[in-house]
Amino acid sequence: MNVGSHRKRAANEPVEVLLGRDEQAPAAGSVRPLSITLGALFVLGRGVAGLVWIAAFLLTWPTIAAEDDVTADIRPLVFWLVLGVGVVAVLISFAFAWSIWRGSNLARVLMMCGVTISTITAATSYFANGEQVTIKTTLLTVALDILVLLALSSRDARAWARAGRPKKA
Repeated sequence: MNVGSHRKRAANEPVEVLLGRDEQAPAAGSVRPLSITLGALFVLGRGVAGLVWIAAFLLTWPTIAAEDDVTADIRPLVFWLVLGVGVVAVLISFAFAWSIWRGSNLARVLMMCGVTISTITAATSYFANGEQVTIKTTLLTVALDILVLLALSSRDARAWARAGRPKKA
């Protein structure tokens, strides 16, 4: 067993080290690890879940607007704002899934930061505000976030994403 290949990482690595290249990175033509494939699929799953959320929003918008007493003059603004933010979030998820699949370390790190914030937000809402965690609210999102974190934070995903890719002619 090669002792140097499994060097333990420091708990507080600087950003330059996290985003830089490894000294002993895998060969540029190495096979994509399963953790990168699963991570990209889980990020894609978050995008699909976002599409389902948008569809549910479109179906329930009249009820939501009536229950929350949204005045008629700002209903279109609120509707298009929520719909626009949802569509942009879905498109960003799809772009990140593609970038992670292609080997972007920056997309991998940004996605892990985003899902960490999402998980912390859901936990804070549960503990501080008593919001319920159900399938209809946050359970699916939190589960996908945790799966994304587990897949993209693995050593082989990190090493493969940080390895240089040969440029195609």
